[in-house]
Amino acid sequence: MDGTTLYFAFGSNLSTARMHICNPNAVRYGIGKLNNYQIDFITYTKTWEGYAGTIVPKKGSHVWGAIWEIKNEDLKALDNQEGVRFNIYHPITVEVETPKGEILQCRSYRQVASAEEVSLESLPEERKPTLAYLKTMINGAVESSLPEEYINFLKKIPDNGASVKPNLKFQFEICL
Repeated sequence: MDGTTLYFAFGSNLSTARMHICNPNAVRYGIGKLNNYQIDFITYTKTWEGYAGTIVPKKGSHVWGAIWEIKNEDLKALDNQEGVRFNIYHPITVEVETPKGEILQCRSYRQVASAEEVSLESLPEERKPTLAYLKTMINGAVESSLPEEYINFLKKIPDNGASVKPNLKFQFEICL
């Protein structure tokens, strides 16, 4: 894997179509579980016109995701897609466990902002994602063959009721 980085995607980048907007050469490596973290929604993003997912530490919880192999020269496009230059997310290195028990060092992203911990079932209205974001995330989870139990968990996350479509033109422009 010289010249490449493994990337752990847990939100909209579970979807190949979404991932390939900025990273057309990304190759799905497999799936994995990030232990002692949970999904949360803290920051509004223009891309989704709503709140996007992040990972936050939480002992005893876990987040399933797709592991992508990214060429190192494409990391800038991934950083741009994740809003690093706008201080929305910052890259982190996490240990991800594969279904076979292998531990992989992966790049991932956490939102810079923080918020009070709440259960996803009682997510405040001002932190709920759009249905478009959730559908992209859930469809990507299915496409990635994440465990059925986890997909059902994602389906229980409440949306904000907004019927917006993702701003694909903006999504493409942020890659540059």
